[in-house]
Amino acid sequence: MHWSTCLVLSFSLSFVAGVAFDPRAYTIQSTSCRAVDRVVDEEINITIDVNPTAEKNIIMVHGWPSLWIQNEYRMIAIDVRGFGGSTHPADVQSSSTLADITGDLTCVLEHVGIQSSICLGHDWGAEICYEAARRRPDIFYAMVGVTVPYLHAAGPFADSAQLAAVMPKLAYQVFFENHTKEAVAELNKDIRRSLRATLRTVNSAPPDSFLTSTSTYLSAYDNVTEIPPIPFFASSEEAYFIERFSIQKFDHTWQSAQAQGNYTIPQPVLSVLPLNDPVADWVFAAKYLKSAAFLPQLTTKTMEGAHWPHLEHSQVFNGILRAWLETLHYSLTPAQRILSDEL
Repeated sequence: MHWSTCLVLSFSLSFVAGVAFDPRAYTIQSTSCRAVDRVVDEEINITIDVNPTAEKNIIMVHGWPSLWIQNEYRMIAIDVRGFGGSTHPADVQSSSTLADITGDLTCVLEHVGIQSSICLGHDWGAEICYEAARRRPDIFYAMVGVTVPYLHAAGPFADSAQLAAVMPKLAYQVFFENHTKEAVAELNKDIRRSLRATLRTVNSAPPDSFLTSTSTYLSAYDNVTEIPPIPFFASSEEAYFIERFSIQKFDHTWQSAQAQGNYTIPQPVLSVLPLNDPVADWVFAAKYLKSAAFLPQLTTKTMEGAHWPHLEHSQVFNGILRAWLETLHYSLTPAQRILSDEL
């Protein structure tokens, strides 16, 4: 048994168009959470905390490769284990299941004194929130998944190669799975270039062949000497993002799958899917996987944008989120909400 350190940033929910967010203005907290290294023993750590006086809470879980950088909501933005300032057990495959990370989320909430929360996740972070809601409905009474729909594991298992055959832009995941050390070395060679290559928008798109190789990640940019800055970050935001990401680098990129069980999530769920993501047609993926069958209180919204719609079109996303949040009822306990919704 060892401990994972989570970094936690807490802040209020508000976005002002054209104004750069200054994460350095907030104090980063950390807490130690128990983490099982199923191969060797070591000590690790994980989190960040804002607006501690609000009555309603949202814990935010970033995706890959990312970090989370109105006064009604207390926002808890964490560095997932192995990213930014959060540490990780030595063995990634056995020590970073979705169940493990769900445990990290509950540990973080306990550290900041929160008993119940909405979970808001983007990309892989959305899948963490789905798993957290599935395993701990007593804590997570509602959730928001951005970009990626509910990728439940009910039914026959489909590996990355099978998914890439249907969605060719997922071929890079085959490279990550089959050649993890080579992928990590390629990504770590130049953190800024790797992040700039990945975090693009519709209007500043990557080369057409990006993500389609099973033997390399960045070769589509071989003829590009200088990749333009990340389009939805101010220069100061990009510098901070690269600085924080460089702490753990891409060393803990690949994670293992969730355990089997009941995949229905009865809580209210908001799924926000972009219409222009070069990685995949997520609206098609949600229908293909029949995600809605496991989410009886699902609200699905689509919006323009590539893989980071909440950053590319923050006002549109915040409008969708705000409207959905206003439909939730907060007077009941989490257990009572679930019971009343099922009756």
